[in-house]
Amino acid sequence: MLNDGIVEVGSDVYLVPGSSTNWVIVKDGDIATLVDTGYPRDRERLLASLAAVGVAPQAVTAVLITHAHNDHLGAAEYLRRTHGTPVLMHRAELPHARREFLHQVSVGQVLANGWRPGVLPWAVHALRAGGTEHIPVVEPQAFPTESRLDLPGRPLPVLTPGHTDGHCAYHLPDAGILITGDALVSGHPTSRRRGAQLLPRMFHRDRARALDSLTVLEDLEADVLLPGHGPVLRSTVGVAVEHARELAA
Repeated sequence: MLNDGIVEVGSDVYLVPGSSTNWVIVKDGDIATLVDTGYPRDRERLLASLAAVGVAPQAVTAVLITHAHNDHLGAAEYLRRTHGTPVLMHRAELPHARREFLHQVSVGQVLANGWRPGVLPWAVHALRAGGTEHIPVVEPQAFPTESRLDLPGRPLPVLTPGHTDGHCAYHLPDAGILITGDALVSGHPTSRRRGAQLLPRMFHRDRARALDSLTVLEDLEADVLLPGHGPVLRSTVGVAVEHARELAA
């Protein structure tokens, strides 16, 4: 483990815990692919994490977005505007990133679940971290191909809708690593459960689709899973998916 909790999970692949959300840095020499960017007010932490692994912000070749919630999109527009960094995602997520609409948990849903352990403290943190700020990506781009991308790590986007309509995981076949975003997590401040799981029901646009999307993941070859929330999962994808299904039953 490096400074500030940065975990090197494979050769030149790093999981970075933000204030509540993880992002991933995949290096190739002095350039890198960045997957997600944390909350808006995680920006300084994000820039510090790049420096800690020897990557200048202008050397990020692309930001890959799992989905366009503020806790994953936070610094994407800053990097695009400041350094010209392409911000890439699935085509179905583009209008969400442009904020033509916003699909995320509502204030009403949070209040209705406020009696659950951890919900109100999480909500206060989300507000302080910029969870309700208006931060569209002005010019998001769809992946140029449906196969592996010509970026550090050669990531393969894997469409996993349900949490949002265009949610994507990213498979790094050469490293045996799967970046799961919020399609599969290992913990959350609003959940008492540990290990592979879906996020609580209120966070999904379509929970049934989110559950179905586990089928897309389970045959991928990886034994290190990097979730959007919670610690590294060192498990085959099949075992993690089975555990998540059992908890969701």
